[in-house]
Amino acid sequence: MKKVTYLVALLIISACQKEESNTTPCYLKINTITLDENNTTTNITDAWVYIDDQLQGVYELPANFPVLAVGEHKLRIKAGIKSNGIASSRITYPFFASFIDTVMFIPDTIIAINSTVSYLEDAHFFLEDFEGAGLNLETTAISDTTLLEFTDMLGNQYGGGVLDDLLITFEIATDELLDLPQAGAPVFLELDYKANTQFLVGVYVNYPQSVVQKDLLWINPKQDWNKIYINLTQSISEGINATSFKVFIGMKRDFSLDKNELYFDNVKVVY
Repeated sequence: MKKVTYLVALLIISACQKEESNTTPCYLKINTITLDENNTTTNITDAWVYIDDQLQGVYELPANFPVLAVGEHKLRIKAGIKSNGIASSRITYPFFASFIDTVMFIPDTIIAINSTVSYLEDAHFFLEDFEGAGLNLETTAISDTTLLEFTDMLGNQYGGGVLDDLLITFEIATDELLDLPQAGAPVFLELDYKANTQFLVGVYVNYPQSVVQKDLLWINPKQDWNKIYINLTQSISEGINATSFKVFIGMKRDFSLDKNELYFDNVKVVY
């Protein structure tokens, strides 16, 4: 009887020691998530971390966080963004493939992860980066002024519009987009911009007998270049029987300023 009791005690002690060892975490350190694409800007703000395809958590970058896993496990990291630039609307960007690796988790150590993602192989793009001949953007009929082209000190080219004096409206739109998916399939606009006033992004939905303007998002001014991911999915999916779409960017004159300036680059519709 004493032998049995002694054996049970040993088993309990062993189990407690094992449980205690599993409560000593290791730490994952993720400074950034980079995009494996030349000359492409990003604004990846979060890491969505999965271990053995179970969500571990969502971490704002740069991140350093504990993990209780021990031994070799599958690590998956998805790149997170702020949809429409809104901090409370954090999602995984649907057009980036996951970073996947097999990692040995050792308690009480720091594991630095250099994570790189890429666009999905089946992603499609409309792109205007102002680097080639000709433009895929044009001013609309309501615009009082023309689309301007600029070159910075590093040779990077970009577009923009300026409103001063009695000029009231600046608006540009993409070429007609004929094959955008619907039925809830994701469609996003990626946009690099800086501006000294608010500006509007929306969609023109072209039907056989009419055109419907859908205003989507007013974007606040930024003194320095910023990147935003704008969710077009609902507006595109609601355009049932539309023959095509155009994404537009526009601003109205703010007479509290001497002039209004809006600059943009890497205008990219992804679907």
